[in-house]
Amino acid sequence: MKLTVIGLGLIGGSLAKDLRSKGIAKHIIGVDKNEKHCAEAKELGIIDEYQPLEKAVSDADLVIVSVPVNATLKVLPLVLDAINEKTVVMDVGSTKSEICKVVENHPKRRNYVANHPIAGTENSGPSAAIDGLYDKKTTIICEEEKSDPKAVLLVKVIHEAIGMHVIHMGAEEHDRHIAYVSHLSHVISYVLGKTVLEIEKDETNIFELAGSGFASTARLAKSSPEMWTPIFIQNKKSLLKSVDEYMKNLQDFRDLIANDDESALFSEIGKINDIRRVLEGLALKRAKGN
Repeated sequence: MKLTVIGLGLIGGSLAKDLRSKGIAKHIIGVDKNEKHCAEAKELGIIDEYQPLEKAVSDADLVIVSVPVNATLKVLPLVLDAINEKTVVMDVGSTKSEICKVVENHPKRRNYVANHPIAGTENSGPSAAIDGLYDKKTTIICEEEKSDPKAVLLVKVIHEAIGMHVIHMGAEEHDRHIAYVSHLSHVISYVLGKTVLEIEKDETNIFELAGSGFASTARLAKSSPEMWTPIFIQNKKSLLKSVDEYMKNLQDFRDLIANDDESALFSEIGKINDIRRVLEGLALKRAKGN
């Protein structure tokens, strides 16, 4: 398979590495607006060569659009304009409604598969790409009815080949759910990081007093603003609803503490502990690879 990857960071780079290691991609062409990323990706063996976008996609079997979601709105139509009739195009964006809308009337809409592999780290750039990032993770294919069945099958098969579980849902449904289980987590982490940085002016206190709980909760605050700012804006409707619900729960929790309501606080924490069951079930599901 001739593969073109547009956006040579963590997500696109890791996909390229896995598809090469599984023998699916025989030749990989990279595209990135950052020429240093292109050179670095080639040096790391993630891609075989890099080319301008139009040339890179013209004869590809599969094109992966792995750029920030605001850039995807501009890049995806250009890719569909330039591909041949047999090329399959997929994106990996964390939002889906706006991306699907921008190409809904494109003549080659059926060549495109709206896709979101749920995997990642807080790191970015070609050097962040890692082998096995997607193993035992889930990818979501959206609006499959608007894509050619052969294109959907190809996207499904390659994700299963790298160890992913494939599910299907509508674009708006995707954005609604992902606001709670992914986007809200990033908002909370950013705000926690901001709060600590503002209050703890002496960084020594952070280094000496912060434990693993703070590190794990604040980890996402290291995520790239280039990637996450447009995600928050594109999924504003669902994200704001999740933030409002979180703030209400936070206020209720604060009130229990302020009122010294030890019994209610104990009970509330006990109820919330049920998240352990959910997380353990998730870990078990991932361990089984389904």
